[in-house]
Amino acid sequence: MYHFIFNPMAGKRKSRKYFARVQKILDERGVSYKVHLTTREKGAYAIAKELTEQGEDEIVVLGGDGTLHEALNGIKDPSICRLGLIPCGTGNDFAAKAGIPMQPEKALALILDGTAKETDYLQIGEKRCMNVAGLGLDVEVLELCEKGRMRGKLKYLLSLTRCLFTYKGCKVLVESEGREEAHFLLIAAACNGTQFGGGISICPNAEIDDGKINVIAVDCIGGWWKLLSALIQLMQGKILAYPLTTHFTCERVHFKTEKPCSVQLDGEVYKDLDFDVEVKKGLMFYR
Repeated sequence: MYHFIFNPMAGKRKSRKYFARVQKILDERGVSYKVHLTTREKGAYAIAKELTEQGEDEIVVLGGDGTLHEALNGIKDPSICRLGLIPCGTGNDFAAKAGIPMQPEKALALILDGTAKETDYLQIGEKRCMNVAGLGLDVEVLELCEKGRMRGKLKYLLSLTRCLFTYKGCKVLVESEGREEAHFLLIAAACNGTQFGGGISICPNAEIDDGKINVIAVDCIGGWWKLLSALIQLMQGKILAYPLTTHFTCERVHFKTEKPCSVQLDGEVYKDLDFDVEVKKGLMFYR
């Protein structure tokens, strides 16, 4: 039995059209399934938690990165669950890296006719992250985005440009497997996937099944023109070539901030979360 966690508000409500197309195929093929609507914050979390506590192990998210993030966190034990995704959010950043088609019919075919593959995720305390976790400028951008009415990548880029001229930097000690470095950060990211913000490439080298975290630390040194240069290279997918970028891989990394600050996990903002990140294996994901 497939259990579809359906967010009807995802992707400017295009998820409703997508689900109609998915449901048509399910009915034509005689597939056994149930639909669970999520219409409130943490609704997908509660649904995934209840289903997996009851022993259900075929969970399919029809939504965006936020709905996927909630479902992943609600699953009782990722190692005994198969998770699928029909991407229909505004960003779909993890789907892009996982190679999941944007056409709902093709994405559904991966689930019905394919095999779930072992896929990494990130563990941060009691929270899980599918794609990219970060702190610094990108978190301020997300907090600003929440205040406006615009959606999608344009909104993110406009908010990013605005924050560029007001962001003051963040003192962070990065500790990882015997490595310890002090940074005054513009952006720090622990990457399982490769992009965030609706298509902005943060770490093209990242893989979602190699058992590694790709750590990115971009220092905030110099005037606004240097930060603008960093922004341009980030938009071009070349942030790894920026002179003030540090990049390494590991299985665990701890970002110790001078004072409590917000972090983002898959684009969802958490306040005062200890940014101690560990890669986890064992999730079976249709891709």
